[in-house]
Amino acid sequence: MSKPLVAALFTLVITGAGVAPAVAAPAESDSAAPAIQAVNFAGTVSLSNCSGSVIRMPDSEANDPALVLTNGHCLESGFPGPGEVVVDQASSRSFGLLNSAGTRVGTLRASKIAYATMTDTDAAIYQLTRTYAQIKSSYGIDALTLNDTHPVAGTAISVVSGYWKRIYNCSVDGFVYRLKEGDWTWKDSLRYTSACNTIGGTSGSPVLDQATGKVVAVNNTGNEDGQSCTVNNPCEVDQSGNVTVRQGINYAQETYQIPACFGIDNKLDLSATGCVLPKP
Repeated sequence: MSKPLVAALFTLVITGAGVAPAVAAPAESDSAAPAIQAVNFAGTVSLSNCSGSVIRMPDSEANDPALVLTNGHCLESGFPGPGEVVVDQASSRSFGLLNSAGTRVGTLRASKIAYATMTDTDAAIYQLTRTYAQIKSSYGIDALTLNDTHPVAGTAISVVSGYWKRIYNCSVDGFVYRLKEGDWTWKDSLRYTSACNTIGGTSGSPVLDQATGKVVAVNNTGNEDGQSCTVNNPCEVDQSGNVTVRQGINYAQETYQIPACFGIDNKLDLSATGCVLPKP
């Protein structure tokens, strides 16, 4: 977990190392990284306390209401408790839409929280008042597509933060059977290599496959102080119950399982075949 810049809104916002700095200075690894054509800021958004992205399912259509993906712990109402699932809750939250250069070009607004939880995963999906076609017409920006297959270890990825307007480049180091942090437990989490040293405010950033530009996960946490299984210090637990602590390493929650839970017109259907997201 982490502490965002707007601490007045939340005492804690999961992800990254330490308190979010007042100014987001690019890391040396960022400036040294080679240019990656598939990844930029287009379609990402800034929230009051987190990052996010406008997303579409593989079969979403232009006239469907657009969706925004961020973390469950980034909700304006605070952290969902263990076992809590939020569905179809009214919201008028606003999001700053960024273009490819990271410039804010417009404001999008939610009509509701379609789905949110911090159980098994750490994700929130807002439905917007505009369709993909309307966003494209107004700003020339397309939504990012969720990949519907499990990510692969060794894949080159980018964590794109709309809050800080900063891109972290690294690779998928591997996967964690259970990631425990405070009262929450997440399943099959994605672990970054050390180059993705994300900070406060990067919560909710899309994790993009550099080769395809598709979303494979949503950035959410990191072990800051080397403590074990505490807030801001998640621990890894394997199938035998063995605990591993990796100070300074950061994590994301996979998103490949989300498309199966959204049907025609981007409507949430938790009873759909193949949908494994936690239910209320």
